[in-house]
Amino acid sequence: MPPTKVNIARLIDDSRVGVFQWGVFILCGLCLLMDGFDLQALGFVAPTLAREWSIPSLALGRVLSAALVGVLIGSLLFSMLADRIGRRPVLIGVTLYFSALSLLTARAGSVNELLIARFFAGVGLGGIMPNAMALVGEYSPAKVRAAAMMVVSNGFTLGAAFGGPIAAWLIPHYGWRGVFYFGAMTPLVVTVLMIFLLPESLQFLALRGRDPAKLARWLKRVDPTAAVTRDTEYVLPEVKKKGVPLVHLFHDGRALGTTLLWIVNFMNLLNLYLFSSWLPTLVRNSGYSNTIAVNSGSVFQIGGVAGTLVLGLFIRRFGFTGTLSMCFALACLSIAAIGQPYLTLAFMLALIFVAGFGVPGSQAGLNAFSATYYPTDLRATGVGAGLGVGRIGAIVGPFAVGVLLNRHWGLRDIFLAAAVPALISAIVMVVLRRVVEPAQIAVAVGEVPTH
Repeated sequence: MPPTKVNIARLIDDSRVGVFQWGVFILCGLCLLMDGFDLQALGFVAPTLAREWSIPSLALGRVLSAALVGVLIGSLLFSMLADRIGRRPVLIGVTLYFSALSLLTARAGSVNELLIARFFAGVGLGGIMPNAMALVGEYSPAKVRAAAMMVVSNGFTLGAAFGGPIAAWLIPHYGWRGVFYFGAMTPLVVTVLMIFLLPESLQFLALRGRDPAKLARWLKRVDPTAAVTRDTEYVLPEVKKKGVPLVHLFHDGRALGTTLLWIVNFMNLLNLYLFSSWLPTLVRNSGYSNTIAVNSGSVFQIGGVAGTLVLGLFIRRFGFTGTLSMCFALACLSIAAIGQPYLTLAFMLALIFVAGFGVPGSQAGLNAFSATYYPTDLRATGVGAGLGVGRIGAIVGPFAVGVLLNRHWGLRDIFLAAAVPALISAIVMVVLRRVVEPAQIAVAVGEVPTH
């Protein structure tokens, strides 16, 4: 009797989201929560640290950028590694790794030690987002995939948003080092949970022909009625490729789509980190109190949380390209208006909220778009490479504002300049509507055995 054949992708698409999948989503969300907290941690303690160590602004700026440079490297390195050895070991490994680096950061005794610790911590942090998003996408039924990925990716924004109040409580009691001790201990708990509860991608296991017994066990957790045994033959609508995964992002009709996705990632992360780094300072420079300035940063992040939740519903109805192009256009208009004179405080905060809705909110949609565009053996690499290129923008954006302020640009002109990347993102998404979807249809292949 021939072995039964099971199409894993179809089985997951036809399944309901059960307790097992919710567990995967929660664990990935916890990883992203710590990712967001740790990546913003130095920004939380920067005023206290600068005062205690008398760090000049230029030296502090280099330390703040160090983690972003590390994230750029880690996004590329660990996403390609995950497409070779699996999502699970990489997620567990990098979470444990950046926990150790947070501990080293807390023990730093000089600016150079701090810079080195933050750089290497960033390398580990770069492996979280692409692999968490890939794993969530691979355990989500098609009908809720975009929404699930966007909701889970909200963990990063929540970690950044709520890290401020946590740091504000820790610093008076334990000093700035207490923030990094917290950032070191919490990931250890998440690591233990992942070791016992986090499964590997079913598609990855099938595509690589690894551990059929474990694959069958996890598959039955998704669908208890699935007729699978150790001898079951699994099929997927894609083939395993040899060679460097990064190079394959430009094969099979994906070259233009990949390039355009990289452009949007660059432009949007430029704006995201520009606002995250400079918005409170720019608001304070426009004459508002320090409390209002700090709260403006929270409003921006809250807008991102709202955008992530709401855009998932629109993407399910109208698709990625149409929804994201409109959202980037809305962000462009709101950013351009923030710096205009004679705005009331309420109107300015409303515009900042809309900018947050459009910038960090759209980034979650962009990550989900990348994860659905690439096949299983390129998914983590595709998301990670886009985010890696985007991290270059994340480094350029804050630096560019510093240069513009040094050249005495006014707030109105700075916000008008910041609106340009959002405009470019909107235009590129319109082009992607004509490029990506036909390319996906062109490279689709039939069911092929995986082992």
